[in-house]
Amino acid sequence: MTRIMIIVGSVRPGRVGLSVAEWVRDRVQETVQRDGHGGGDAASIDLVDLAELNLPFLDEPHHPVKKQYTKPHTVAWSERVSAADAIVLVSPEYNHSYSPALKNAIDFLFTEWAHKPVAVVSYGGASAGTRGVAALDPVLSTVGLVKIAANPEINFIGSKMVDGVFQGDDKLAGTVAAMTTQLIETAEALTPLR
Repeated sequence: MTRIMIIVGSVRPGRVGLSVAEWVRDRVQETVQRDGHGGGDAASIDLVDLAELNLPFLDEPHHPVKKQYTKPHTVAWSERVSAADAIVLVSPEYNHSYSPALKNAIDFLFTEWAHKPVAVVSYGGASAGTRGVAALDPVLSTVGLVKIAANPEINFIGSKMVDGVFQGDDKLAGTVAAMTTQLIETAEALTPLR
């Protein structure tokens, strides 16, 4: 079974990221059930809301590569990320970059990210968050994540919210389905390295 972690990259009050991540989670589950990737329960999904996780600003005294964690919140985060086989980041664009909460969550760990496929579901205005993804790319490769080709992009996010709930369309659902297939296939291929 492939364990897919979906991380909500925004903690800002009034954010839309959680609703987008829930919509993505439902499409991932539909794809797994429809395509039967490897059988009945081919994937499990762990939705991580960074606002709920509430990591402090990086407070470990040792470099994460050493895995000499001293804080219970770091140990718990390490165990949760270690259990994942693939990662989906639901990321807004902030000033041509990505959110500081997402950077902090990534920086807490190092080896736990290695040899796992990652996709970024980006959202924003006209650029659909793509400038934020461009800023995020070197961070992902530095910690050993392997970016797949299918990365859904959502432009003019405000126009796709109805009463606080994200309303994706069939085209976006198709991209999320392709993303899901690529994540599972790549996670399986990278298993020996993990």
